[in-house]
Amino acid sequence: MAKSKGNTVAEVTALVRPIVESLGLDLWDVRYVKEGAVWYLRVFIDKPEGITIDDCETVTRAIDAPLDELDPIEGSYCLEVSSPGIERELVLDRHFDSFLGAPVMVKMIRPMENGEREFRGTLVGHDKENAEIMLENGTTSVIKKKDAVYIKLDDFNL
Repeated sequence: MAKSKGNTVAEVTALVRPIVESLGLDLWDVRYVKEGAVWYLRVFIDKPEGITIDDCETVTRAIDAPLDELDPIEGSYCLEVSSPGIERELVLDRHFDSFLGAPVMVKMIRPMENGEREFRGTLVGHDKENAEIMLENGTTSVIKKKDAVYIKLDDFNL
C-alpha cells in the first residue's frame, strides 16, 4: 500500500530534523510535491545569517544515505535542499510566531468580500486556523489559513 503524502512528509521530517539540527541549522519545512511527471522532496533549511550553497550541499550529503535506508517514498523523486528564501512562505505556527509584526503578502484561493484575492499587510496575530493581517489601509482582516494559497514574507517591504 502506498504511503500518503502527509505521512511521507512526517517521516522525512522526523528523520532529517535531528541531522539538520546537528549541523547547526534549522529545518524550516519539508514538502513532497509533484510538478508535471516528477516528484520532488524539498527540504528547506535556515540559519540566522542565511543559507549558503555549502550548507545545502552538506545537508544533502548528510541526509541522502539515511533517506535511502528509511525509503519513505515509493518510486523515484528528486531531492532538493534549499533556503526558504527571502519571500519565505509562513506555514507552521513557529513561522508565524517568528514573524509577528513583519510585512506579508497574501494570496487567497477565492476572492474576499471586497473582491480582492491578493493583498499586502502586516502580520499582527495568529492561531491554529487564522492569521490576522493589518492591511495597508489600517483595517485588520482575519483570514483562514486554509483559504490562503500562501502567506509569505513581503521582501519588498522588509
